[in-house]
Amino acid sequence: MTHISAPALAELPTEGGLAEILFDRADRSPDAAMLSRQIDGAWRDATAAVVRDEVTALAKGLIAAGIEPGDRVGLLSGNRYEWTLVDFAIWTAGAITVPIYPSSSPEQARMILADSGAVACFLDDPAHTAVIDGVRDGLADLRHLWTIDDGAIAALAADGAEVSDDIVDKRRAAVEPSDPATIVYTSGTTGTPKGCVLTHANFFAEVDNIVAVLPELFETTGEGSPPSTLLFLPLAHVFGRMVQIGAVRAGVRLGHSASVSALIDDLATFRPTFLLAVPYVFEKIHASARKKATGLKRWIFDAATDTAVAYSKALDGGGPGAGLRLRHRLFEPLVYRKLMDALGGRCTRVLSGGGALDVRLLHFYRGIGLEVIEGYGLTETTAAVIANLPGRIRPGTIGGPLPGVAVKLADDGEIMVRGEQVFGRYWNRPQDTERAFVDGWFATGDLGEFDADGFLRVTGRKKEILVTAGGKNVAPGPMEERVRAYPLVSQCMLVGDDRPFVAALVTLDPEEFDAFKEEYGHGAGESVADLAEDPVLRAAVQTAIEAGNEAVSRAESIRAFTILAENFSVEDETLTPTLKLRRARILKRYAGEVEDMYRRR
Repeated sequence: MTHISAPALAELPTEGGLAEILFDRADRSPDAAMLSRQIDGAWRDATAAVVRDEVTALAKGLIAAGIEPGDRVGLLSGNRYEWTLVDFAIWTAGAITVPIYPSSSPEQARMILADSGAVACFLDDPAHTAVIDGVRDGLADLRHLWTIDDGAIAALAADGAEVSDDIVDKRRAAVEPSDPATIVYTSGTTGTPKGCVLTHANFFAEVDNIVAVLPELFETTGEGSPPSTLLFLPLAHVFGRMVQIGAVRAGVRLGHSASVSALIDDLATFRPTFLLAVPYVFEKIHASARKKATGLKRWIFDAATDTAVAYSKALDGGGPGAGLRLRHRLFEPLVYRKLMDALGGRCTRVLSGGGALDVRLLHFYRGIGLEVIEGYGLTETTAAVIANLPGRIRPGTIGGPLPGVAVKLADDGEIMVRGEQVFGRYWNRPQDTERAFVDGWFATGDLGEFDADGFLRVTGRKKEILVTAGGKNVAPGPMEERVRAYPLVSQCMLVGDDRPFVAALVTLDPEEFDAFKEEYGHGAGESVADLAEDPVLRAAVQTAIEAGNEAVSRAESIRAFTILAENFSVEDETLTPTLKLRRARILKRYAGEVEDMYRRR
């Protein structure tokens, strides 16, 4: 099997943009809770009518400030209530949102604002405003910096008070589904960020088909509570953005959590009915729970984990036997219920994307009663285009195409996708756009294989981009080059696929290493292996690592490194004849060192 498709379950709108979903919901259910935010330690709901009115007032302020249809407006902020207000207000005014990660380096933020031609930018706090102000030279198009914590939302609303509702309505009505809604920047294979132009239609195709194919997520609970979800994925990431739009579209009560560090406390008080997360979150919850257990409790936790995994696996066979069911019931109040309560006590399903979840962990969560639905997608595909679905989940695979998506494998096994969810172009990069498509199919850069039942398994990455467990895309080339620029370093290779952070394997230049030994009084016969843990040597390599980290955000930075005993070479086939890294071979050869590095960390 090399080709499979699924018919669309939703019909694309022929007019209007994403702002319409918010206004339609406010018209239909004005008093229903749309967004929630924490005020004085408690969650406070904002009704659909209140959110609509705040979005309208902010859109009027944008229009009064001179924002025209098609203008690009930057948005650099952590997750918060105002992120959603600003996003929908930009669309209401007919403009285009350009999200920027709050962890971006000044160099990265400046490049995005310059490349997109942003005329304005919202910042969450004065510190981020100062950063952008510091790189403002050369940003000729950038006319406004608005700081949310300094009252920018209220000030803009006041400035737009004289703008009529008719003007806002005309702006909204002029938006077509085919118009760009956002430009989301993602790292390319060369490391230079590329702006993916995602249209209103791309998001309609994505969220409407997901809502149609996963009705279980949007049902009222047995307690009579409406569906709700807590958004802690970065809204600058396409996955988080899809959650925001899908929640507004489907009538889900949406809360914002500022960070993963605050997540556990927020889950307990918000009590979502479903979640969307990246593998790192599941790893963190399991590891944290195990770490808290010591002595006999640790033994119980490990036994409960083994039982949950076995129970889940048995569900795919003839079902769990009597002994396994008994053990499962024993551990339910001791371990499983406590973990489910940590998620708020009402969550039974989670969508996972942005990387592959360890199969054993997937079985563990499924075994305790939390169904994990894994999906696959990229920024260019407006998040998920392939997923396992309830009742048809095969751990270790990413499932099959979502409605409206066709998937095929190229001759070399590369996963190719097509559908209304797939973007049409990169901003200002026609050549990159042309290279991204083959006969109308988007080439993902990932390799895969179908099993006999049509489930797709990702087998490797054709491109060199690393995708961390947190869903962060990292282009290794530029970072490796910066580290190698330090004289003591011969080679550097980044690792981090499906890991919680980026790390590096480093080799040393023989001549510079000899000079180091002489300078610090080491014997001439001492090898790299003898001194690999020497604190002075590691401090010298750390200097090179820090030089590489200066150009990237913390999420992309190298957090750990291992000094290898020998250099990469053509002879041992870790380098190509043109001295390029043979990444797969290096990873295989030094798998033990990589595992030790993450284990120590």
